[in-house]
Amino acid sequence: MASYPIWWSLAVGHQYTSLGTQPILCSSIPGLVPKQLRFCRNYVEIMPSVAEGVKIGIQECQHQFRGRRWNCTTINDNLAIFGPVLDKATRESAFVHAIASAGVAFAVTRACSEGSVTICGCDTRRKGPPGEGWKWGGCSEDVEFGSMVSREFADARENRPDARSAMNRHNNEAGRVSITDHMYLKCKCHGLSGSCEVKTCWWSQPDFRVIGDYMKDKYDSASEMVVEKHRESRGWVETLRPKYTFFKPPTETDLVYYESSPNFCEPNPETGSFGTRDRICNLTSHGIDGCDLLCCGRGHNTRTEKRKEKCHCIFHWCCYVSCQECTRVYDVHTCKHSSNAAATPDGGPERKCYGKGTAWKKDFCLTSDYDTTIHLWAKGVSPYSSSHSGVTSSSGIPYHRVPWIDPIYWPVHRGLNLRFFLMDLCR
Repeated sequence: MASYPIWWSLAVGHQYTSLGTQPILCSSIPGLVPKQLRFCRNYVEIMPSVAEGVKIGIQECQHQFRGRRWNCTTINDNLAIFGPVLDKATRESAFVHAIASAGVAFAVTRACSEGSVTICGCDTRRKGPPGEGWKWGGCSEDVEFGSMVSREFADARENRPDARSAMNRHNNEAGRVSITDHMYLKCKCHGLSGSCEVKTCWWSQPDFRVIGDYMKDKYDSASEMVVEKHRESRGWVETLRPKYTFFKPPTETDLVYYESSPNFCEPNPETGSFGTRDRICNLTSHGIDGCDLLCCGRGHNTRTEKRKEKCHCIFHWCCYVSCQECTRVYDVHTCKHSSNAAATPDGGPERKCYGKGTAWKKDFCLTSDYDTTIHLWAKGVSPYSSSHSGVTSSSGIPYHRVPWIDPIYWPVHRGLNLRFFLMDLCR
C-alpha cells in the first residue's frame, strides 16, 4: 500500500457523503503523508473540492471504460478503492492517476470561480487585449490555482527516487496539462432581444467529458517505458526511458507505463480482475465492447427483457406533454462463464482476422488477443519468426507474427485499412 493513493477513498462511501454536513478532520483522512496533512490543515475549505475532483475523475473513468474488459470498478469498504489493479505500473494505472489529478484541478478551479471558497477567485492574469467585437467580462477560471492545488496535494507522496513515483508524477501532470490545453473563450451576448450589441468573454474550462475523451485517446496511445537505474549523490535513482526508440518519445501530454496489463478476462484476486462473466456485450459491435472480444472467446448467452417506456407522446397547448406507457422487448446478450472455442497450437483461443491488406508487397492480417492489443501477421514463409500460432489464410497458408511491433494498441474494426495503419505506425 506504500505507493497506493488510498486518500482517494475520501471520494467514495460515507466519507464523501458527510463532507457537506460535518467539519473535515484531516487526521481522519486515510493515507495522507505529512505534506498532505499540513496542506489539509492549512486549506481545509478546499478539501471538499479535492474530494469532488477525485469523485468526478472516478465517474469519468467508469464512463470511458464502460465497454472494456476492465471497467474501472471500485470496491466498497476498501481503502484501496480499485483493488490490486493499480499495484502494477500499467496503462490502467496511468489513466486513473491522470484523470484523478485532472479532476482535482478541475473541481478546485470551478469552486474558485463559483465563489465556493474564499482563498481564491477569478483569474485576472490571462486577459490581455480584447478582441474585435467583444470585451473581457465575467469570471475567467483560474486553472493555474487549481493545477497548483492538484500538484501540491496529489504529487506530495510521489517523492521517492523510484520508477513508480516518476511514472505517477508524469501522468498526474499530463492530466493537469490536458485542462490547461483545453481552456477556451466563453462568450455571452448582451442587448435587447439578444441583439448582441455587447459581447463579453472569459476563460472557461471545458466540460469534463472533453477531458475524459482526450485522456482516453492518450490511454490508447500510451508510451511503454523501461526502467533504468543510476547512482546519484542521494543514492540509487530509477528513471524511465522509451522502450522503442523508433517511435517518437512521449511528451508531457502523453501517458506512460512500464508493466503489461492482465487480460481481465477471468476473475483473479491477485491482479484485481473481476473478469467479464455475465457482462452485457454488444452483439453488433466489432469493437472491444462486442461479444467476440469482451467475452474473450467464451461466447455469449441471450435473454429477452421487457421494459416499460414512455411512447406516443403528444404536446398540448399550453403547455404540457402527455405520454402512453408501452412495453417493449429487448434482446440482452451477456458473456458466458466458460468456453467451447477451438484452441490454437499455443493453447490460446482461436484468433479471428479483423483486417486484411497488402503493404510492402506482402499480405498482412490483424488479430486481437486482449482488450485492444493488436498483433500483426505476415502471410507465407516468415523472415521474422518460425512459429505460426493458428492464424491461416483462406487457402490454408499460415500467417506469421511480426514480433518487433507486437503488441500494438489500436482500435479494432472490421475492414481496417491496413495500409494507413502501417503508415501511421511507422511515420
